Amino acid sequence: MKRIICLGVFVALTLTGNAAFAADACAKLTVTGHPQYPVIAYKDGDRIAGAAPMLVKAIANDLKIPVESKFTGSWFDAQAATREGKADMIVGIYYNDERATYLDYVQPAFVYDPVVVFVVKGKEFPFTDQEDLIGKKGVTNHGESYGTEFDAFIQEKLTLARSNGIDEAFNDLLSGKADYMIAGYYPGLAEAAKLGVKDQIEALNPALLSAEMFVAFSKKSPCRSLAPEFGQGITAMTTDGRFNKMLTDAIVAWDNAQQPKK
Repeated sequence: MKRIICLGVFVALTLTGNAAFAADACAKLTVTGHPQYPVIAYKDGDRIAGAAPMLVKAIANDLKIPVESKFTGSWFDAQAATREGKADMIVGIYYNDERATYLDYVQPAFVYDPVVVFVVKGKEFPFTDQEDLIGKKGVTNHGESYGTEFDAFIQEKLTLARSNGIDEAFNDLLSGKADYMIAGYYPGLAEAAKLGVKDQIEALNPALLSAEMFVAFSKKSPCRSLAPEFGQGITAMTTDGRFNKMLTDAIVAWDNAQQPKK
């Protein structure tokens, strides 16, 4: 019995030592994300704000790791920053096989994100699933992925243009260059409200898909060894109500940011 207790103490000390070593190797966590995905993530000056950066900062604070939230350009550029090791972590990202070659995804996902088909009001069409998009002209933001399976369907079956930002995608939709637009439901509505076109667009039912949204470490980051600790933090904060509070706070912050300056 004494030997078992001693072995348990040894294992606990080893794990603690490993966690401390990982923290020492990670002097600072540089985080980037989508510049146009409110309220999960969005550009605020030279940083990325939103519920996802809030979640990461709360976990990093518990681990005594300083965080720098950094705007690195478009969503495509943000992914490139983590691929190249210029950022340690990217927040609010879907999984696909290509991204997994340069990212270590933290499990579990922190939220499920409904993705919908937006159309101009008065130009709705019968829609039950992805097959109903075949033969129509669509648009979505450059750099977006909707999971390995639907990405393959886009490649094989759909005519889908890529725009430089959700605002440009809405312009293509409203001008008639596209019959539909694919985007996350909540950021789509938020961007439409910001552009003053919310009353001109409609989201078709049902949702096109519901995707898991993750935070992920760059495989080139010295902080990637902290993925298990971040996974534990995500599990705790998404089950005890703290992340819901972050979402509420992010909504208030986003709404305040859209108010005209006095």
